[in-house]
Amino acid sequence: MNTSDNPLRLTDRKRAAVIAAAIEEFLAAGFDATSMDRIAARASVSKRTVYNHFPSKEVLFAAILRQLWDASDTGEAPAYSNAQPLRAQLLQLLSKKLRLLNDEAFLSLARVAIAAGIHSPERARDMVARMGEREEDLTVWIRAAAADGRLKTPDPMFASLQLQGLVKAFAFWPQVTMGQRTLSKDEQKQVAESAVDMFLARYAS
Repeated sequence: MNTSDNPLRLTDRKRAAVIAAAIEEFLAAGFDATSMDRIAARASVSKRTVYNHFPSKEVLFAAILRQLWDASDTGEAPAYSNAQPLRAQLLQLLSKKLRLLNDEAFLSLARVAIAAGIHSPERARDMVARMGEREEDLTVWIRAAAADGRLKTPDPMFASLQLQGLVKAFAFWPQVTMGQRTLSKDEQKQVAESAVDMFLARYAS
């Protein structure tokens, strides 16, 4: 049997085509001006096919952001290890995040999402909720380190957001809001190391 005729393969190809078309439409026209009809036409699929995969634009947009995050590193996110130094583990996790924040496609789509959210706070909350349906790798890691007694925090998610804020102050917000260039590898290393050192100074047991 020819694998190209496999219904699952065909479904996967159509889903990928929808996502690729949606990215082009969102970047070209913005969130509000993009319609599911236009996405279907660009993807050369039916509107029903688009809705079968993604029941709304918000769901589709969140799926795109999640796909970009998943594609930012080819390997699995490092799991917490009680045998390894905390600093080295955190630097590995932040390196993955910085690769995503250095991706022009992700930054462009983030601008689209922020612009859409300004016009509709309810929509922004929905997108954020959908993005947060799967707990982020960094939060999972902090929760495990805290459970092991190596970090002191009653709220791993709060601590995770603090650490991400230290990074995004240099590697996300200036690029998204002011058009600054993305960071070089040396700059990424400096930001990651400084953020981790500040984080551990506050939370390490």
